[in-house]
Amino acid sequence: MFKTFNKNRTITGIVLALISIFFWGITFVCTKYLLRTFSSLEVLIFRFFLAYCILWCIYPHPYPSQKKKHEFLFAFAGLFGVTVYQFMENIAIEYTSASNVSIIVSICPIFTAVIAQIFLHEKHLSFKFFAGFALAIWGIAMVSFNGKITSGLNPKGDVLALIASVSWGFYSLFMSKINELGYSSVPATRKIFFYALLFMLPIASARVIGIGTASMDVSLSLKMNALRFSDPLNWFGLLFLGILASGFCFVAWSIACRFLGTVRTTVGLYLIPVVTITVAFFALHEPITVMGSIGAALTITGLFVSEWKAKTKSS
Repeated sequence: MFKTFNKNRTITGIVLALISIFFWGITFVCTKYLLRTFSSLEVLIFRFFLAYCILWCIYPHPYPSQKKKHEFLFAFAGLFGVTVYQFMENIAIEYTSASNVSIIVSICPIFTAVIAQIFLHEKHLSFKFFAGFALAIWGIAMVSFNGKITSGLNPKGDVLALIASVSWGFYSLFMSKINELGYSSVPATRKIFFYALLFMLPIASARVIGIGTASMDVSLSLKMNALRFSDPLNWFGLLFLGILASGFCFVAWSIACRFLGTVRTTVGLYLIPVVTITVAFFALHEPITVMGSIGAALTITGLFVSEWKAKTKSS
């Protein structure tokens, strides 16, 4: 009976992780479109305010922490997993190609494994893990560049994407601790979004007094907002990012991490660039080359190599 229960948990975790990866792969296309008329910070605020409201509708009750010190876990998860990670990723897309951002952000698993080994004393770093990582990154590069080596690297954008990757590693650390303490995924995620929105306020305020860049702009112009929200594709993009990519996916990812383990689940992020390129093929009519197809196969192979290692450790 316990084997059946564990098997069902594993299958559920894998399905939830794959759905999240699929939707997160689409976010690059949506964000790229929205950045035509919104700033990086505006996209972030609209996206997670909407997600926060949706989760309140699902669980319309206060959710106090078991202990006051646990609030720090939720606050840091919101800071690293939403405010820093998503904001850095959005700005990175402004400065460099989506392919570069996709590649760099997809190396989150290596940072998650390193951070888990340092702070949680979990043994994840092995030859198989690094072999899978190398295969996946090789494949990701081939898929993302899609046969075009002259991609035009931008150090500023690439560094921001790297910061986002490291930040997700710390988010995974705090999520592991929250899951260990037995907090329910929906209200816990809502609490994380609350703190993330709080951390966005100083960024928006700084821009109001003239500090920062255009990426931090928040427009209060009725005329501009009426124009922006008259575009149905803007509504679609924001609703998709808020309801599916944030409200649903962050909860689903939390459950997947609980069922499969944080490091094991995070390995699946290697697949995000494959999803992004595939969606871009259908939505933006960008061609997929032979090199891109080979890269997709390498990425999936790398995922299975790393996953094999995870199974060996957990059995």
